Amino acid sequence: MTIIDFRLRPPLKGFLESHIFKDPARRNRFTRRLGFEPAPSAENRSLDLLFEEMDAVGVTTGLCVGRYTSAFGVIPNADVAAIAKEYPGRFFPAASIEGANRRAAMREIEACLALGLRMFNLEPGASAEPMHVDDRRLYPLYAFFEDHKLPVMLMTGGMPGPDISFTDPARIDRVLADFPDLTVICSHGNWPWVDQIIAVAFRRPNLYVQPDMYLYNLPGMEQYLRAANGFLAERFLFGTAYPLCPVKEYTEWFLKLPIRAEAMENILFRNAERLIAMCK
Repeated sequence: MTIIDFRLRPPLKGFLESHIFKDPARRNRFTRRLGFEPAPSAENRSLDLLFEEMDAVGVTTGLCVGRYTSAFGVIPNADVAAIAKEYPGRFFPAASIEGANRRAAMREIEACLALGLRMFNLEPGASAEPMHVDDRRLYPLYAFFEDHKLPVMLMTGGMPGPDISFTDPARIDRVLADFPDLTVICSHGNWPWVDQIIAVAFRRPNLYVQPDMYLYNLPGMEQYLRAANGFLAERFLFGTAYPLCPVKEYTEWFLKLPIRAEAMENILFRNAERLIAMCK
């Protein structure tokens, strides 16, 4: 079975300078808190080992996302473009934009489009001046993405800002209502507000949900799976958040979940394929 991992950070270029590779003790504490042991490829910062781990479970492609934040650092968009070019089919790139300054953000978007990047990531709560996702300074960017049919990832789950208000699902609902033709992917599944984000997804057909590491045996898992087996089967995305979760062990666990066959195929491949096709 073909599998697309919708959140994977390979040990390459700017990713190697991020805390998830430069600070293995911190990363491994989180990995073990979830219940995994660190992947050998992460421990050795080895791309060859990562490919072995991916191949062992049928993960053909990983979505690698740039980063443009004050809280979590920077992974240049040029790096993810170069990674995808160097390893075609293995990695698909998404650019990251810092949205507080509209003119600077638009210049970066134009530069990314010139590099062939057509999926974008926003992490407003991790900006130098943290913003909520419905901050009006972001609205010109949403309008541009909607008008040009460019999918946007919003990192609002887990720890996306200084406090839990930056995961507020009501704010995502407001953006989805204001931009009904904007395709939004909710990174980290907007955890811990699982019931609430599922309700938003039921109401807003332009929302995809990608819980990745926050699906693994955490509160809310049953609700995610019930939605994935039902109305959300065509808008639920598989992701490991590697290296925070090991690709091989996470995928082996996921494949054993009680998800009906048709929904599993959508989640592992079809839904991601549809989003990637929007970027061609």
